[in-house]
Amino acid sequence: MRRRKAPVREVLPDPIYGNKIITKFINSLMYDGKKSVATEIMYGAIKAIEKKNVEVKGIDVFNDAIENVKPILEVKSRRVGGATYQVPVEVRPARQQALAIRWLITYARKRSERTMIDKLANELLDAANSKGASFKKKEDTYKMAEANKAFAHYRW
Repeated sequence: MRRRKAPVREVLPDPIYGNKIITKFINSLMYDGKKSVATEIMYGAIKAIEKKNVEVKGIDVFNDAIENVKPILEVKSRRVGGATYQVPVEVRPARQQALAIRWLITYARKRSERTMIDKLANELLDAANSKGASFKKKEDTYKMAEANKAFAHYRW
C-alpha cells in the first residue's frame, strides 16, 4: 500500500522571461547546486540562438523545442503471469514536460561542440526544427508504443 502523494512543489518563474519552464530547465541543468552556472548556460544558449538567426526570438525556439520533444505515448513494463509486456500508456502533461527537459539536456551534453552553451543552443535549434537526438528519442518512444499496441488491454 502506498502512503500519500508527494506534494507538487511550485517553482518561481525566471527573472528575465517570467517563464516557469525555464526555471525547471535551469534546475535540471544544474550540477552540484551551481545554479548561477546553469543560469549562465541557459541564457547564453538563448542568446546564441538569437545570434545565429536574427529573425527569431530565442525564447520561441526554446518553447518550440520543448513542444516538439514532449512524448504523447510511452511504454511501461507490466508483469502478467510470468511474462513481462511493454504496455503503451499515455503520458501525463507534467511527465511530458519533465521528459522533454531531461532528454534535451541529456542529448545536449552528448553533443560534440566545444562549450555547453553551444551544445544546448544547437540541440534546442534541432529540436525546434523537428530533428536532432532528443526529437529522435521521442519518435523512438512513440514507435515502441505503436509496435506494442496489441498489449494495450493490459493497461491499468
